[in-house]
Amino acid sequence: MRVCVIGAGVVGVTSAYFLARQGHDVVLVDSQARPAEVSSYANGGQLSYSYVAPLAGPGVLPSVPGWLLRQDSPLRFRPRLDPHQWRWCLQFALACRASVAKESTAQLLGLSYLSRDVMHTLLDQENLDFGHLKNGKLIAYRSAALLDKARALVAYQAGHGAEQQVLDAAQTLAMEPALAAMGSNLAGAIYTPSEEAGDCRQFTEGLFDRLQALGNVECSMSNPVTGLQREGRRIVAVNTRHGDVGADAVVLATGIGTRALLQPLGHDVPLYPLKGYSLSVPLADDDRVAPRISVTDYERRIVYARVGKVLRIAAMVDIGSANADIDPARVALLKRQVREAFPALDLTQAIPWAGLRPATPTGKPLIGQSHAADNLWLNIGQGALGFTLACGSAALLTAQMAGLELPLDPAPFRP
Repeated sequence: MRVCVIGAGVVGVTSAYFLARQGHDVVLVDSQARPAEVSSYANGGQLSYSYVAPLAGPGVLPSVPGWLLRQDSPLRFRPRLDPHQWRWCLQFALACRASVAKESTAQLLGLSYLSRDVMHTLLDQENLDFGHLKNGKLIAYRSAALLDKARALVAYQAGHGAEQQVLDAAQTLAMEPALAAMGSNLAGAIYTPSEEAGDCRQFTEGLFDRLQALGNVECSMSNPVTGLQREGRRIVAVNTRHGDVGADAVVLATGIGTRALLQPLGHDVPLYPLKGYSLSVPLADDDRVAPRISVTDYERRIVYARVGKVLRIAAMVDIGSANADIDPARVALLKRQVREAFPALDLTQAIPWAGLRPATPTGKPLIGQSHAADNLWLNIGQGALGFTLACGSAALLTAQMAGLELPLDPAPFRP
């Protein structure tokens, strides 16, 4: 089968790779000159397989008014005269019900554990250099009440295979001394020893290079897709700037750009861009002021991960930002909060970045056949978990397209 995969971010490249390894002829098309140039470029770097609870949760809605009134809020909302924005926000609010969030968490855990297994198998087969570390993860809490609430999630996730420990402040500091500046503000942490980290862009570039070396793959970069040509119930061509691409099947791994391609076909998806920011901070070889374990500052929603000789720091959710332009005020706020947590960390050479996370209201990606055409498939909506879920999403998609035994139930992720 000849498959055209549109999108060369981490989800698109992994999809193309696994389809090619199944023996399909693959054409990978992207508007950028290189892979991972958009949402996959400088994300948080955490491979957070055991911590995939969706943003929509029972504790979110009560916190929103306070967040919106604070200048240092991790969430910022800009209302727009956009029915899709309000429809997505309503669906998000409905997904915040405890029963929905609990079910979504279990389903995402299944996909994330599949992704972890597929990633490990892939790394046994391919020598990819992306600063990969199996260094565990600490979710640090300033509030004792929130830490107590987290115990319930730890107990729930234990029933789905997660191995996590609840640490008090002294145990947390013994494990990660770099958190000492939190002092009496540190209540404790949740420690997950199995978590990993790495550079998403370097991983995607490395896998892209392997993809190009395969004889059944064509990579058409710097080639924007302008539309999908449908006849009856099938996509017969992908229209691009450099001509039409014919294929037996088409995969959209196009993130936020998916809606523009689907709407002319009468199919919309509940996808909305959640803007986030990151800092890439160069580290010396013997750097001791930066955390060696991946850390999430829970109340401030800031993640820290070592990726090679860089500390990647990512944070914030801006709803309603129309583009990925860097807002200097948000970067300044992030730097100020980082300095409070790690005052000895040198941020003078920090490189800021902003990207749009393609998110669904429930936090679950959409993986499977599109309603718009029988040979059109979607692999979208991984949100902030794109790197974590990419390999599992690609494996699930490939199995569905090839009619193979499915690695897990696809129903929760069906478009």
